[in-house]
Amino acid sequence: MDRSKQIIRTSVIGIIANVLLAAFKTFVGILASSVAIVLDAVNNLSDALSSVITIAGTKLSLKPADNTHPFGYGRVEYFSAIIISAIVLTTGITSMVESIRKIINPVEPDYTTVTLIVIIVAIISKLVLGLYVRGKGRQLQSDALTASGSDALFDAVITLATLVSAGIMLIWNVSLDGYLGALISVVIIKAGIEMLASPINQLLGANAPTDLIHQIKKDISGMDQVQGVYDIILHSYGPNLSIGSLHVGVPDTMTAGSIHSLTRRISELMIQKYNIVMTVGVYSVATGESRQAELQKTVIQTLSRQEHVMQVHGFFYDPATGKVSVDVVADRSITDDQAFASQLKAALPDIPVSIVIDHNYSE
Repeated sequence: MDRSKQIIRTSVIGIIANVLLAAFKTFVGILASSVAIVLDAVNNLSDALSSVITIAGTKLSLKPADNTHPFGYGRVEYFSAIIISAIVLTTGITSMVESIRKIINPVEPDYTTVTLIVIIVAIISKLVLGLYVRGKGRQLQSDALTASGSDALFDAVITLATLVSAGIMLIWNVSLDGYLGALISVVIIKAGIEMLASPINQLLGANAPTDLIHQIKKDISGMDQVQGVYDIILHSYGPNLSIGSLHVGVPDTMTAGSIHSLTRRISELMIQKYNIVMTVGVYSVATGESRQAELQKTVIQTLSRQEHVMQVHGFFYDPATGKVSVDVVADRSITDDQAFASQLKAALPDIPVSIVIDHNYSE
């Protein structure tokens, strides 16, 4: 079963569980003539909304690319995750308001045997459902599913806190309902903000996972004739598609046909293994005992020894003008090439050198 089908199936389970729990509460509420239990059943139906949103977002994200959206609709998943995270955040804020009211005006709880049975069933059901849905969300890397599972877990925790505080009130006549609620509300609000951050960062352009970058470098570096992988840039268009670019260093003795064959193999590997549409650029690496190879060695060694330098690549020597250019990846404290120009000028006093301060977009 593919990822999207698993997300939809898990969400359907969430809807069914909430509907069954709502039906149980409604039945018990009518038998016990309890308006509160019936209203709580309605709340369970509203909880199913998170699962409905997840399904809708997943379905929309599967729409094929068109003229308006040439990269598809995969980012819709991020919007559904934002909506569900906002629901969780709203739950936390609402709980905080109610908790403050209970601190100011404590109310002694009035629970019957029937009410306690309903509460215990609700807590167990929500805990099991929340753990299952959140676990599947993390397994499938679905922010919407993870947020939906967390929403169910927080409902269970809030209800459990109410039950615990009621027990304390009945036994010791101490009202902790508002204080426990406020503490849990803070946790929920914090979690809601963190859940919002993940999809928002994806939309803003977050770094690709470090382990993915390392694996891509490992895969490409193992190919014949590749002498370095540089400048990896990835843009996520949903969990199922990324667009990116990178450069590889190749010997200057390779023919255009051989380079074409290599870049095609890299592109095919990226789409087949990672669902990444990758554009591959090439840096020529000087070989042999040529003047270019000698300059390349001097420039790279001189710059690599400098403080703040993380990587040196993209060396190019133009025999027609006698000019050298090179890319330097430095830490974020360096904003221009003046920090390195003097060292290169001392090493190559008669060679004009252009240093391009490159950015590390992937690590």
